[in-house]
Amino acid sequence: MANCEPGAHTVEKIGGTSISNAAAVIENVLVGGRKTSALYNRIFVVSAYSGMTDRLLEHKKTGKPGVYALFASASSQSAWVEAIVEVHLAMKRLNAEIFGDSSERRVADEFVNDRFEGVSNCLLDLQRLCSYGHFRLEDHLIAVREILAAQGEAHSAHNTVLLLRKLGVEAIFVDTTGWRDETEMSLDARIGTALSAIDLGKQLPIVTGYSRCPGGLVRLYGRGYTEVTFARIAVLTGAKEAIIHKEFHLSTADPKIVGVERVRAVGRTNYEVASKLSNLELEAIHSAASKDLRHANIPLRVKNTFDPQNDGTFITRDYVSDSPQAEIIAGLRGVHALYFLKPETVGVDDYDADILKTLKSYDVRVIMKASNAITIIHYLAAAPEAIVPVVKALEEDFPTANIATRKVSIVSAIGSAPNLQSLAAIAAQALADACIEVLGVHQLMRNVDITFIVDELHSDDAVRALHGTLIEDPRLRLAAQRSPRVDAPRLRRTRMDDG
Repeated sequence: MANCEPGAHTVEKIGGTSISNAAAVIENVLVGGRKTSALYNRIFVVSAYSGMTDRLLEHKKTGKPGVYALFASASSQSAWVEAIVEVHLAMKRLNAEIFGDSSERRVADEFVNDRFEGVSNCLLDLQRLCSYGHFRLEDHLIAVREILAAQGEAHSAHNTVLLLRKLGVEAIFVDTTGWRDETEMSLDARIGTALSAIDLGKQLPIVTGYSRCPGGLVRLYGRGYTEVTFARIAVLTGAKEAIIHKEFHLSTADPKIVGVERVRAVGRTNYEVASKLSNLELEAIHSAASKDLRHANIPLRVKNTFDPQNDGTFITRDYVSDSPQAEIIAGLRGVHALYFLKPETVGVDDYDADILKTLKSYDVRVIMKASNAITIIHYLAAAPEAIVPVVKALEEDFPTANIATRKVSIVSAIGSAPNLQSLAAIAAQALADACIEVLGVHQLMRNVDITFIVDELHSDDAVRALHGTLIEDPRLRLAAQRSPRVDAPRLRRTRMDDG
């Protein structure tokens, strides 16, 4: 592992939008006013430049096909070849913007040329091989997806090192992508090997956010893979603090919905709240990364790259706010409520397990579920086209059940101590006052969030209504300060921090 004393350094991740603004990230994160020794005892993990992974794989939100999706469809060789050429050119355009007409630009271009020549030849050879019929393309698609994803982080990390060296910083390019490396090793072993020769007191490692490992990092963790690399490095090196640099503050709600002037940055919270946000697909930190840091008891700080004077949000394992309150209002649109009604389920324990087994076979994620004696509702995050085959499969497995779906939104009031006795009633009244029908309410004894199910059309209105009442209304904050916290029932702890 890197030459360092545990607890003497930080591990920091720079997000895609942040790393795309080279001047800001140099001034606000990497260098700024630091000199000599103050530049070191930090490890940086970088994401791909904004939009680059969308081009390499597919658009994260719209699903627009990138190189991988076009290659996987196998409908047209020219389509994916054109796409990979365009990504190659896009990377070189970025090099020109960052380095101008300098020797660093030529080095950056040579790096990109080598990578894309290798990847293109690999894909052409694979497609040619599979044309004989003895080899199946789908058997190799996981590897294709991984090698394409890796190029985004390799590009940004290599460029960042060139920028820092130009400024006199002893930056080291740490490539964990496994490029042209025939050695198979675990994620931890690859990280350990890559960092083994680095002296953190004198060198500044810039690590690729993608790390090659058995099973594939993208396949295992989706598009949050850079945060998994970041968290494992923090754990393995014994970092004193993990820091994520993003283009926004972790705020009390989405400023695009509520308004920039109405939200405020969250100063402190805990990992359980971070996990709830991850479940709602909010980009605080990937759930697997959160779990690793929580287990190691390494605090996490989420900072806004473009507001460096702000300390950001400090996330720890055991933090609980002094007064019971909601800290964040978060919503998730496009959720599919899958209703499963079968009177014969009364007193039978295995129906839910059988349903989950079927769901696991499809590309859907269970956000949460609710049930009574004869009904089970699973709230699913999935593309619309994935729901039809799921319903069809369940109807075949359970021919006497009534199965239906409905598009809804989930809106949650989340906090480290939201146990004000009347909070649920106040929240429900806020929605009623806004003329928003509540389709369902979800609240556990371990009271970290109160979740409302509303019609998808009313998602943003629900977020605004709850934020206005639970976060902005000074009367509720005053009541919370005066009210003793009502602790959740004491459950037998079998490592509660396992989530």
